[in-house]
Amino acid sequence: MIKAVFFDIDGTLVSFKTHKLPDSTVRALDLLREKGIKVFIATGRQLQSINNLGTQAFDGYVTLNGGYCLAGKDKVIYKHSIPSEDIEALIRYQENEEAFPCALVEADGLYLNYTDGAVEEVFGMLDFPMPPLRPLQGNKGKDVFQLIAFFTPGQEEHIMSVLPHCESTRWNPLFTDVVPQGSSKAVGIDKIIEHYGISLDETMAFGDGGNDMAMLRHAGIGVAMGNAGDEVKAVADYVTDSVDKDGIWNALRHFDVI
Repeated sequence: MIKAVFFDIDGTLVSFKTHKLPDSTVRALDLLREKGIKVFIATGRQLQSINNLGTQAFDGYVTLNGGYCLAGKDKVIYKHSIPSEDIEALIRYQENEEAFPCALVEADGLYLNYTDGAVEEVFGMLDFPMPPLRPLQGNKGKDVFQLIAFFTPGQEEHIMSVLPHCESTRWNPLFTDVVPQGSSKAVGIDKIIEHYGISLDETMAFGDGGNDMAMLRHAGIGVAMGNAGDEVKAVADYVTDSVDKDGIWNALRHFDVI
C-alpha cells in the first residue's frame, strides 16, 4: 500500500510549456491527500525558490537534491553542505584556469557570479527570476548546499576533479547541479520516511531528469515521465505519459493509488 509519493517539480509536476501544474495533477494531489497519502516534493530547488506550485499543499520537502530536507515547511530534519575546501578550490579554479557562471545555493539565498546566454536560457526555461550577482568570494563562509554550475558535459570530468567531495547531477546539457558526495533525492526520501515512520516499499516517486534517477531506482515504485530522457526511463519501474498529457494522473490510476 502506498503511503507517500515524492514528486520532482520541473518537467514532472510543472510543464516547461505552461510553467503550471496541469489540472489533472492538481486533482491527483488533492485525491492523494484526501486518502491520507502523504505527498512530498523532491527537487533541486531550494524551498525559497519554489515559485510555481501555487497554493498546493505538501507534507514536506526534499530540496537541493537531498541536501536539505524539511517536514512541513519549517522543520529541518536533515542538511548536508559542500565542504569549505571544495568551495575554496572552485574559487581558485575560476581565478587561475577558466571562469564559468556558477550560483552558490545557501539555505536562504542564491547568488550568481555572472551571467551569459546559457544562464538566461535556463532561467527563462524555468520561468525563474535571475539571481542577484555576487562574486563567489563574497560567500563569507556560509554553508553552501549546491552549485548551479554552467559548464558543458565535455568540461565536466576536469572540473569535477577539482571538487573531490562533490558529485554532478546533470539534467540539462547547459548546466549541472553539483551537490556534496552522499546527497541525492534517494537519501532525501530515506530521511523523510524515517521521520514519518513509513517504509520504503510504501513509497512512490515521479521524475524526469538525471537528478531523479537515484530516487526512481530507490523508491518502492519509480515512475518516469514520458518527457524524460531514455536513461531516466531505463531505471524506472514504469514510464507514464508526459507532464502535458496527464502523466501523473494516468500513472496513479494505473497503480490504483487514486
